[in-house]
Amino acid sequence: MKKQKGMSTENLFRLFMYVALITLAISIIVPVAWVFLASLKRNSEFYGSPWVLPKGLYFQNFIDAFEKANMGTYMLNSIMVTALALLILLIVALPAAYVLARYSFKGSKFIQSLFKAGLFINVNYIVVPIFLLLLNGDTFLRGQFGDGFLLDNLFVLSVVYAATSLPFTIYLLSSYFQTLPSTYEEAAFVDGAGYFKTMVKIMIPMARPSIIAIILFNFLSYWNEYIIALTLIPGPNKTLPVGLMNLMAAQKSAANYGQLYAGMVIVMLPTLILYILVQRKLTQGMTLGGLKD
Repeated sequence: MKKQKGMSTENLFRLFMYVALITLAISIIVPVAWVFLASLKRNSEFYGSPWVLPKGLYFQNFIDAFEKANMGTYMLNSIMVTALALLILLIVALPAAYVLARYSFKGSKFIQSLFKAGLFINVNYIVVPIFLLLLNGDTFLRGQFGDGFLLDNLFVLSVVYAATSLPFTIYLLSSYFQTLPSTYEEAAFVDGAGYFKTMVKIMIPMARPSIIAIILFNFLSYWNEYIIALTLIPGPNKTLPVGLMNLMAAQKSAANYGQLYAGMVIVMLPTLILYILVQRKLTQGMTLGGLKD
């Protein structure tokens, strides 16, 4: 009797999990699918039921979003900013996380404490100080050279993105590096490899699951970021989220909803493609097992 009761409880819990997961999946898939279908509708189709399928595939909405709403330029700006920020982040974070995780030196614990403290800082709260700092820098540069370049600069925006992501990235990478056995490093030193070669050839490739995770998390953060881009890029070189908000404001007044949903799809599609490409590696175990014979 106890065994049957235990099995019944286990089946009930499993059923509850299935229902919860299916409900969560539906709550995510339905809005995304609705936006994709709405982006293919003609403007006249929006005045009927919102659940009616499009009568045809009206790709002109995407063409108008790229040409008339300038979404193509905004997308290129976002690609450049995101790729550059990820590159800067990896160049700085990987060596820093490896050294902090594998070596003990004077001041290492204090540096680790600083990075951990950075985890509790919400970036949105320090946007204004960052803006004022760059504004004062531009004022100084104009006084010295006649022109400034810190504001309305996509490269500076990439540096700000990478800098604000360092605490989380270094914390995650150093936590993973700490789990790797020292046997790998000892074997590399016996073979004559130095510290830098050991890090690049041995340890960083072993940290690939963690690196893929931080690339995905930070890509989503950079690609969808709005407040910092709006504040630091006041000129026409806007990123895709800022351009999308401008498109939403323009198309709501013009009642041109097809372009609006096409712009949303343009923003969502790269993140969906990236997740599909890396989801298998992302779900792999964070440890790679022991040494091979």
